[in-house]
Amino acid sequence: QVQLAESGGGLVQAGGSLRLSCAASGRTFSSKVMGWFRQAPGKEREGVAAIVLRDGSTADADSVKGRFTIARANAKNTVYLQMNSLKPKDTAVCYCAARAGWEIRGRDSEYDYWGQGTQVTVSS
Repeated sequence: QVQLAESGGGLVQAGGSLRLSCAASGRTFSSKVMGWFRQAPGKEREGVAAIVLRDGSTADADSVKGRFTIARANAKNTVYLQMNSLKPKDTAVCYCAARAGWEIRGRDSEYDYWGQGTQVTVSS
């Protein structure tokens, strides 16, 4: 089992930045890919960005490309989501997730472990 814990959410004005952190514990060797999802009020949960821990390759959604960056710590048990140029539509609960497969996937059903979520609120 892998445990994930997100932190770094908060309230920020449009155009501002936040950095989310996800710390993994437990059987972390079972996690091959870690990613970020978000769920806005009244919306379905959507994939934001993901990283392959072995080689650092990444993918991100078109809606955040050029604004958000996913990265890993040297120890590979922590991943970050740097969010710049935030917009009110970015307001959501953000979740860290991990999967045992090597491939980056964008659907939440393809991830095996989940954090509790952290709130990101962007005011206009």
